[in-house]
Amino acid sequence: MDKKEFWRLIEESKKFENQAEWLTEVLSHKESNEILEFEFYFESFMNESYQSRLWGAAYILMGGCSDDAFDYFRGWLIGQGEEIYQKVIENHEYLATYIHEENLDEEGYPQNEEILSVGLDAYTFKKTGDTEWDDDIHDEMLEKLDKKGLKPAVDFEFDWEEDTDDLHNMFPKLWARFGENPLG
Repeated sequence: MDKKEFWRLIEESKKFENQAEWLTEVLSHKESNEILEFEFYFESFMNESYQSRLWGAAYILMGGCSDDAFDYFRGWLIGQGEEIYQKVIENHEYLATYIHEENLDEEGYPQNEEILSVGLDAYTFKKTGDTEWDDDIHDEMLEKLDKKGLKPAVDFEFDWEEDTDDLHNMFPKLWARFGENPLG
């Protein structure tokens, strides 16, 4: 599986009500190495999107954003497909025009928690016949991803503060649309 195939699967999965379930099903029928490649790309994009300013944009959208919520947001962003992902990475303010009710979760947020475990679930299913958590398989997958050269997300310091005008000044379009009326 290459990057093009990764994004093709993401794009195809958008047609289904439960994107993560469809992806898990499709991946579980592939070879273990292909599942690892999918997870490698997914984790690479998660790490690439681990940015202070993107977190700030998510904070505006949702009226706050915890560590977990930021993970779910980035999962959602990847799940929107390559074109949207790239546009948002290049210009976080694009979210101000992209966000609409039909691309949010059931609770009205840009989040997709389930997509975070697609690769591991498919890999676990391939090894055991079910998707039940298995510490050994999780560790095995992490080791194999490390051997493939998966680079961890780079730690950062926030370059904004929630109780100042920082976010308003950084993202005037997002602030105008969501600052006083966040999602949810």
